[in-house]
Amino acid sequence: MKSKPFKTVATVEGCNNWEELTKREKPLYRRNKDIRSPFARDYTRILHSNAYRRLKHKTQVFFNIDNDHICTRMEHVAHVESVSTTIAKALGLNEELTRAIAIGHDLGHAPFGHQGESVIRELSNKYLKKDFWHEQNGLRFVDNIELLEDKQNNLQNLDLTYAVRDGIISHCGEIDQNGLKPRGELIELKDFISPGMYQPATWEGCVVKLSDKIAYVGRDIEDANRLGFINNEAELKLRRLANQTDDNVLNTTVIINDLITDVCANSTIDDGICLSEHFQNELQEIKNFNYEHIYKNPRFQAYVEYSKLVINSIFNALEKCYDKDNTFYKLDKYKKYYPTLVHSFKLWLAKYCSISVVPEENSEYNEEAIKSYADRIYKDLNEKELYYQAIIDYISGMTDRFAVKVFNELITY
Repeated sequence: MKSKPFKTVATVEGCNNWEELTKREKPLYRRNKDIRSPFARDYTRILHSNAYRRLKHKTQVFFNIDNDHICTRMEHVAHVESVSTTIAKALGLNEELTRAIAIGHDLGHAPFGHQGESVIRELSNKYLKKDFWHEQNGLRFVDNIELLEDKQNNLQNLDLTYAVRDGIISHCGEIDQNGLKPRGELIELKDFISPGMYQPATWEGCVVKLSDKIAYVGRDIEDANRLGFINNEAELKLRRLANQTDDNVLNTTVIINDLITDVCANSTIDDGICLSEHFQNELQEIKNFNYEHIYKNPRFQAYVEYSKLVINSIFNALEKCYDKDNTFYKLDKYKKYYPTLVHSFKLWLAKYCSISVVPEENSEYNEEAIKSYADRIYKDLNEKELYYQAIIDYISGMTDRFAVKVFNELITY
């Protein structure tokens, strides 16, 4: 393979559209003697965000919050970061941009993995008349929800660069494609209305998109094997698919290494970021195997029903508390029954509602409201749809553990 064959198209200073790709919605406050590039700064802003921290207690595939060796959403993100930056380095692309997209690509995932996403999608369609998908929710979180303290300890939105925001909303790997190439136009990112609608705007985003799939297929098999989802018949089928006769087919690192090596050997500017036909077919067959023996396994049914019960119960408990600008007072009536749920939701509202909505006598919440320089996305709660959006945002940001904790409050009293 030619050394760093994509170096001429890397997203680096001086490249086409550099100013637009590094542009932020609002200027970020400056630090004296900051040695970081715009994308390196994005990486650390994501790293310090609460949404990233919560990934350690969010389901990847298997809901098993008490098993330390089952992959969580945070571990998956780490795998994607490792795979994508390895590929980017070999191809000569911008590793810092690749790393920033990778660490942020799943910030919009709901609790309980794709099962939780499906439940929230139903709620969003019913109450807001719009779809919910985690790539779009990830963009919403980095644009409007996630907050970091600035030098004056005020809470500010993340304000990431266009290239990183674009990589987050365009990373959908469920649509099976080979030969990924960046789109030509730097569109308004809110024009995305469905997963995978547009390709990423950068080669680095394309690398992350393919790396997402490379990272999860092998790791999901490892967890499934650990939890007894892979019986003898399924294991034999998996070995036949990979044309192997030893245990390497069940080894995550072997699967990932082979796919990374193949991507680096076969990707060109003309053909795009791609696998060879052999490995593309093998990846697709392994993915099909995972759907048949893991993701659609009947053993998931109880978990599916449980995730519905938990999320719907939390939504219903908060939904009945709406009373326009008296909502804080209405919530107080339920605080003695659901103390953790009501307290944390009031803190949530205080950050994103107009300050006038937060009662002055609620000093703790009023202080949070004054400290927040976030976009006041829920305004003064004058429309019930804004309140529904607040609940959906709040639940989608939860960890599995926290969702279970507040659900247990609902069934205890």
